[in-house]
Amino acid sequence: MIRTMIVVAALGVVAVPFSVGASAQPAGPPVLRGTVGPGFTISLKRNGTRVRTLRAGRYTFVINDRASNHNFALERKTGGEFEKALTGVSFVGKKTATVRLKRGRWKFYCRPHEATMVGFFRVT
Repeated sequence: MIRTMIVVAALGVVAVPFSVGASAQPAGPPVLRGTVGPGFTISLKRNGTRVRTLRAGRYTFVINDRASNHNFALERKTGGEFEKALTGVSFVGKKTATVRLKRGRWKFYCRPHEATMVGFFRVT
């Protein structure tokens, strides 16, 4: 009986490092949430706050496209070339994309309505 309790106690001690190690995995890229539509609105937020400045690195964009006449595009304006539509004009729903942002001035916008549906941020 005592021998059984010692074995059970020893197994419990051995199991602890495995459970701690499994939960100590690194977090993924920071999440940026973009919304386009249903009216003529577009936004990009991190933790509920409008994005103005970010550090260079990988980010996960979660785009909620609420209108079939808009899209969400991302473009690097200074420091190199990058342009990508994260959602299409006819798409309605949620899409996720991971993008490596390099230093420079960036723009997010709706291609068909770029003159009024546009925002900017800097990557340092």
